[in-house]
Amino acid sequence: MTVYVDEAVHPFGRMKMCHMIADTKAELLLMADAIGVDRKWIQKEGTTHEHFDIAKSKREFAVCFGAQELTRKELGRILRARRNEDT
Repeated sequence: MTVYVDEAVHPFGRMKMCHMIADTKAELLLMADAIGVDRKWIQKEGTTHEHFDIAKSKREFAVCFGAQELTRKELGRILRARRNEDT
């Protein structure tokens, strides 16, 4: 079981955002709590694309807490595999 953060750099106001996903919702929420991301910011809740958009500063915290860094391509592979498992 793992939490992942990608290398995306999407502007949101003055912040640069990336994606954080996990193998399970419980892991995703535990990491959000650990790095100070409010659970209300979860995106696409209940779907195979469930994730948080997190600021780059929060990404650094997530990595310190054990999140694995991955590329956008690797993130895409994980999401496609999840979608295929559901069909």
